Amino acid sequence: MITKIENQTFDQERALYNSQDILVYNCNFDGPADGESAFKESQSVEADHCFFNLRYPFWHDIGLKIKNSEMTELCRAALWYSRNVRIINSKLHGIKALRECGDIRMDDCSIISPEFGWFVHGVKMKNCSAESEYFMMRSDNLSFDNVQLKGKYSFQYIENSIFENCNFDTKDAFWHAKNIVVRNSTINGEYLAWYSENITFENCKIIGTQPLCYCKGLKLVDCEMIGTDLSFEKSDVEATLTAPVVSIKNPLSGRIFVPCAGNIIRDDPDSKGEIIFTKQCCCA
Repeated sequence: MITKIENQTFDQERALYNSQDILVYNCNFDGPADGESAFKESQSVEADHCFFNLRYPFWHDIGLKIKNSEMTELCRAALWYSRNVRIINSKLHGIKALRECGDIRMDDCSIISPEFGWFVHGVKMKNCSAESEYFMMRSDNLSFDNVQLKGKYSFQYIENSIFENCNFDTKDAFWHAKNIVVRNSTINGEYLAWYSENITFENCKIIGTQPLCYCKGLKLVDCEMIGTDLSFEKSDVEATLTAPVVSIKNPLSGRIFVPCAGNIIRDDPDSKGEIIFTKQCCCA
C-alpha cells in the first residue's frame, strides 16, 4: 500500500530516511534546519511537484520516480548510488546531480549541473537540455535522443553508447571514448574525440578546429565537416564526407573520401591514410 504525503515542508536531517512505498506530493525540502539526505536508503518512492533546496536528497535509493519537480543550485549531489530511477519534466540545477547510479531514464528535463553523470551505467535520456562541464564522464551504456548540450569536456572515457538527433556544443568531447555511435546530430566544438576507439559518426555535422585526431577505428558516414582544420591527425579512419574540409593532416591509415580539401599536410613519414577527392578539387 502506498502512503501519500502532501503539502508539507521538511528541513530536518534525514527527514524521510529509509522510507518505502510512499508518494510525496507538492512538498518542499527547504528551511532553516538545513538538513540533508532526506530520502537516503529508501525504496519505491515517488516525488511529484516537489521543491528540493537541500543537499543529498536521494542517496542509496532503489525504485525512484521524480516528476514535475525542481532541484535548485543548493541541492548539491542530488542522486548518488541509486538505481532504477525515472525522472520526468524536472529541473536538476545543482552540482554533481547524478553519480555512480544505474538504470536511469530521463525525459523532458533541464540540467544545469557541473560534473553531472559521473560513473553511471545505463542512462536513457530523451528530449532534455543540459549545461555541464565533464558531463557523463566515465559512464557507459548511454542512449540519448534529442538532447541539447552546452558545456566542456563532455563524454570523456565513456563506453558502449548511442546518440541520435542531438545537438552538442562542447569542446574536448568524446576523448578516450570507446564503442560509440552518433547519428543525425550536430557536434560543435574544438578537438573532438581525440584518442577515441571505435567511434562512428553517421549523417552528422561536425564543426570546429582539429577534430578526430589520434583515433583508432574511426568511421564517418555521409558527414559534413565545417571549419575543420588539421583534421584526422594520426588517426586510423574510414570516412565519407559530403562537403569540403579546411585541411587534413597526416592521417595514419585508412581512406578519406572528400569532395575537396583546402590543404593536405603530409610531413610525417608514417602517414599512410589515403585521401580521395570525389569531385574536382578547387579549394586550394
